[in-house]
Amino acid sequence: MPLPEYMALCLGHPRHGYYMTRDPLGVRGDFTTAPEVSQMFGELLGAWAADTWMRLGGPAPFALVELGPGRGTLMADALRATARVPGFHAALTLHLVETSPVLRAKQAEALSPFTPTWHDRLSDVPPGPMILLANEFFDALPIRQFVRGDRGWGERKVGLDADGRLAWVLDPRPGAALVPASLRHTPPGGVVEVCPAAGAVAAEIGARLAAAPGAALIVDYGYAGPAVGDTLQALKRHAGVDPLAEPGEADLTAHVDFTALAESARAAGAAVHGPVTQGDLLERLGLSLRAQALKRLASPAQAGDIDAAANRLAGEQQMGRLFKAVAMTSPGAPVPAGFER
Repeated sequence: MPLPEYMALCLGHPRHGYYMTRDPLGVRGDFTTAPEVSQMFGELLGAWAADTWMRLGGPAPFALVELGPGRGTLMADALRATARVPGFHAALTLHLVETSPVLRAKQAEALSPFTPTWHDRLSDVPPGPMILLANEFFDALPIRQFVRGDRGWGERKVGLDADGRLAWVLDPRPGAALVPASLRHTPPGGVVEVCPAAGAVAAEIGARLAAAPGAALIVDYGYAGPAVGDTLQALKRHAGVDPLAEPGEADLTAHVDFTALAESARAAGAAVHGPVTQGDLLERLGLSLRAQALKRLASPAQAGDIDAAANRLAGEQQMGRLFKAVAMTSPGAPVPAGFER
């Protein structure tokens, strides 16, 4: 079975898929995302969206879109932070791209005042001006892995071992066509990952931005590729597990190639800015100032929690360096906040 098919079944099977059957977030779940760490993350991304809307000339109406909204925490914080921006809420229609019925219910609760519309895919969102946010969405899209052997490249797939258990197998048929040219002479044993699904979504975003005013902000963990390395991982109860051990019971993700995302969006007609690190983006958007404002009304214990959250979001040894951000805009649009040189 090709790895993308395996990942898609594990994560999205209608009855047994990981995201279709549970709320995976938080202490009682399997992982924690930045919006769950602190309200500051969503507030700053909301400020980014409102500022970008104003730089675009305040199109009305426009679609405010989030890909993979989790519990709705990021968007709820973003909309609360922008409530006093003149005209912003009146102009927006809220669109959430989410396939999980469990998470849709959480989002409906968190965002009930804003009457969101849900979609299974971005292509279902009506055309027109758009501002899009995506935090830890692309890392869950299915990848392909190619392994350099002594006689060339083969593709890693999922099969069965002699005991009938899931195991990695190597399809020896030539796989070099999808390996970036700069990596084709990687020594034997090297692994190269590509994510056609991510490229397709980035191209769709780029085409929409080329057709109508708008911008997108993508935040995720990853790298500026191309690069060699196996980044596929499975998480359960905040710890790494074997990706083949419990299909549908653990989150499956891989690091995002931001260079590939940028190339796909640019080829579709969008302008691309970044990537920058999450730490740099949040500091440029005012993380330290927001933390200081929150601490003014906080107890000493709460102030310590605020500092710890800010460090987790932006610290070099925390999320600040591993996570990156890239912005995409309509051609000729002003450079968005956080990405000015």
